[in-house]
Amino acid sequence: MGSLRLSVAQTPAELDTTDARLNWLCEHLPQVASERADLLLLPELFACGYNIGETVVARAESLDGPIRAAISKLAQQFGIAICYGFAERSGNDLFNAAVTLSTKGEVLSLQRKLAIPPGYEKDHFTAGQGCAVFECGDFKIATLICYDAEFPETVRNVAGMGADLVLVPTALSTGWSWVAHKMIPTRAYENGVYLAYANSAGVENGMAYLGASVIAAPDGEEIARAGAAPQIIYANLEKQRVAAAQARLPYLNDRHRLNLS
Repeated sequence: MGSLRLSVAQTPAELDTTDARLNWLCEHLPQVASERADLLLLPELFACGYNIGETVVARAESLDGPIRAAISKLAQQFGIAICYGFAERSGNDLFNAAVTLSTKGEVLSLQRKLAIPPGYEKDHFTAGQGCAVFECGDFKIATLICYDAEFPETVRNVAGMGADLVLVPTALSTGWSWVAHKMIPTRAYENGVYLAYANSAGVENGMAYLGASVIAAPDGEEIARAGAAPQIIYANLEKQRVAAAQARLPYLNDRHRLNLS
């Protein structure tokens, strides 16, 4: 029924410029290619940094900006689809966004963060709208950004749209261990989908990241789990496992039979 070799990069938070982040990616893509990965997932706002305050305004760019051009070339050079977070400028608005590029460097998906949490993000970003499912090989894939995946409704929505795999770039600090270790595998289990969660590692301008990136299977099993340090994790995904999980626990079908009124 189809397979996908997935890689999730838990990148160093201390990379303090966009050039440093692109250099890190360039340096590590040969390793990812040697692992025969089809798709690489990077963290939330990977391209510019997350906890950077007003600097995010200067580092924001349109979808067709120089960051996209650089990563498109790398995707083509190494034959790997790449999903990365960046600050998107569109007119007068800034969006916390994630784009997935194909092995040809073409845009497969652009997702804007739907729920903007209070604090730094609320001061800078506009909420996005809507979700989409795209194809990479034999897999149907959706992207949700960090806080968005903490709502049961969002993962259920994209699973109902046919997603086999949900990519979640995140920026999770050390105070939220339960989210990474309990909630995220549960989201995979309750929808019968794969869920990949890419966090940063280390400290960025005083913010300590949890790490703990994970690839969770449709039955909730942790196929791969990172520790607290920078790391790249890998997993082989099988569509058959999605079908089996959803047949065993048909939540997506039986939810329509619930009489809640």
